Amino acid sequence: MPDKAFITPKVLRWARESARMSLEAAAKKVPPVSAEKLGEWEEGLDQPTVRQAETLANAYKRPFAVFFLPEVPRDFDTLRDFRRNTAKQLSTASIFIIREIQQKQAWISEMFEENKETEVPFVGKFSLQSQPQTIAKDILQTLKIEPGKYKIDNPIREWIDAAEGNGIFVSRTSFIHSKLKIDSEEIQGFAIADSFAPFIFINSDDWNAPQLFSLVHELAHIWIAESGVSNDIELNARRKESMHPVELFCNEIAANALMPTEIMRSYNADTFNSSVSVFKVAKSIGVSSFAFLVRALNLNLISMQEYTSLKRAADREFQIFLQNEESKKLKQKEQKGGPNPYLLRLNKNSKLFTQIVLDAFRGGAIEPTQASRLLNTQVNNFPKLEAFLYK
Repeated sequence: MPDKAFITPKVLRWARESARMSLEAAAKKVPPVSAEKLGEWEEGLDQPTVRQAETLANAYKRPFAVFFLPEVPRDFDTLRDFRRNTAKQLSTASIFIIREIQQKQAWISEMFEENKETEVPFVGKFSLQSQPQTIAKDILQTLKIEPGKYKIDNPIREWIDAAEGNGIFVSRTSFIHSKLKIDSEEIQGFAIADSFAPFIFINSDDWNAPQLFSLVHELAHIWIAESGVSNDIELNARRKESMHPVELFCNEIAANALMPTEIMRSYNADTFNSSVSVFKVAKSIGVSSFAFLVRALNLNLISMQEYTSLKRAADREFQIFLQNEESKKLKQKEQKGGPNPYLLRLNKNSKLFTQIVLDAFRGGAIEPTQASRLLNTQVNNFPKLEAFLYK
């Protein structure tokens, strides 16, 4: 008879509930176990086998040993939720990515503090009482970014590199694994405004312009030291009353950073003659046509009537653009078999985080098992991961 795992029932239930899994969904992870049987384990009426308990630990993204604690352990503090009241409840994938980033952030912050590293000077440099334009200018000066004068064709890559070059860790992905996708309707990004290791997550389940706006929005969270989860990010001409004040403030900062007033006022009337010209100019500065038009409306560069007309046309152009992008992705996938898994893992870990973990591992500061867990990569595959650090 297989060895029983004498787990603590209430800890087993906590692990499932904190992963936002129903009894039915969790039971499917350990077939042929039924929801009723799993319920018995959680009530202490029966015990799983060691193998079954290990399978559940893996499904819940918890260490196996946690099931044997006498009491429910103290978990990471829940990030503040800045999303609309009507936002979808965070599901398993969203909970898992928040927890994973919190674990990475906690490890790197603790290591930096123990090593007496210098605190990052711009975390909490400003507050909600500051002017959005002032904060936006400080972000641009700190990161040495010039909107409209990007050095590479992909502005978001330039922003991420600049952020990580200044000690901000940026994770970017749209999945936990192939069967667990992070829903962009639940979460577009979040920020942990720590003075030693500020960390940002961006959901990459969208094209680059909305991702870039999300990134700069989360940078604003860092600059005002407001950690939390965001969604429905981007400028909006209406429905402002249902948004959290912090989100509105960070959107305003992002708009001023990506589309500074002086640049917007430099565009002549021809820019707003058609949706095609709007799309072209917006693309050149890394934003969506929608964000560009809202910003122009807010600066009184166009009327509400012009905004409505251009937005309607831009929506049609955008649908065509999306279809073309999907077609390109499909062709690339057929030709190359999809993106390299190690590149995807690097983006999810953050380049800066990966480099620091590899340096700590090579310097003997951390054990191979810990390095492997932090990077979600087997030690013998570290060279494959590292190869993408310099591309």
